[in-house]
Amino acid sequence: MPSSTRWQCVVASPSLILLPDFVAAAEASAIQRVLEQEIAWSSPTLSLYGKRHVIPRSQCWMGDDGASYHYSGRTLQPRPWHPLVEDLRNRVRSALQAENLPYADFNSALLNRYESGEQRMGWHSDDEPELGKNPIVASLSMGSERPLRFREKTGGSHHAFNVWLPHGSLLLMGPGVQSRWQHALAPRVIDGVRINLTFRRIL
Repeated sequence: MPSSTRWQCVVASPSLILLPDFVAAAEASAIQRVLEQEIAWSSPTLSLYGKRHVIPRSQCWMGDDGASYHYSGRTLQPRPWHPLVEDLRNRVRSALQAENLPYADFNSALLNRYESGEQRMGWHSDDEPELGKNPIVASLSMGSERPLRFREKTGGSHHAFNVWLPHGSLLLMGPGVQSRWQHALAPRVIDGVRINLTFRRIL
């Protein structure tokens, strides 16, 4: 359990821990402006259920040399760290260490940009083999507040819940989250751009 009251454990899953104000609002807005302008955003085509689709968002994969990532029929080769993203990675890792929370030596980050509430991310778990048996993912959000939806992978009830992710918030998805839950960013009538950075450890 975190020692600081700023961190909030999600009742439905103790391995989900939220820090709503990891980055103060003014700094988060400045970071978002830099990322908007300086990241090489693209919307690639992925394979889903045997068909090819252009993803309904923009993204960029970056990290250490060799931290390639395979999903939905594509292998992503990392772009070099943007200095701002690398600094955020280091801040996230230090904050988790300071609270004795689970962390990884994050060597990569997937950046997603959602132009509006209509852009989305489908149901999935971050459980690709190169992430290891119990991956730890730290998710930093900036821009329009939207809910990340979680549902159980198995069980008749398929219990589901939302975790709202404010501007500047950090969500820790600790050990066991990816094996038990799927998550998605559903379309919402919400204005404004949202940028999300998920820090990961590629083995």
